[in-house]
Amino acid sequence: MSFINYLAITVILLAAAFFIALGYTALCRPKVAARFLLGFAESARAHYVELSLRLVIGLALLQHSTTMLYPTIFELFAWVLIVSTACLGLIPWQWHRSFARKVVPYANRYLFPIGLISVLLGLAILLSFKF
Repeated sequence: MSFINYLAITVILLAAAFFIALGYTALCRPKVAARFLLGFAESARAHYVELSLRLVIGLALLQHSTTMLYPTIFELFAWVLIVSTACLGLIPWQWHRSFARKVVPYANRYLFPIGLISVLLGLAILLSFKF
């Protein structure tokens, strides 16, 4: 296996751990999760860090999806991440911030289902690896 494959696996495993940690936080410490989610687009730096991470995760999934269970689903998820990241990269970060300020407070009312889905997504990613 090549270095790129190991790197892709590492990125995907870290993303799965992030989803599980985010879900756990949303379920057990909702106020902390709400503050975290509100911070994503608060500055140009946060905006571009988010876009960079989304792109890296999307590319890692695209690289490794063929060796996972349900490769079509993970390839589609990779393309959704890549294309939506490209779209967000084409707009001024202030638009992203404005959108987040409107949508995230509404979404924060649903932290329990968001947390549950986040944990399940992280577990699904982990369980989809073929070792």
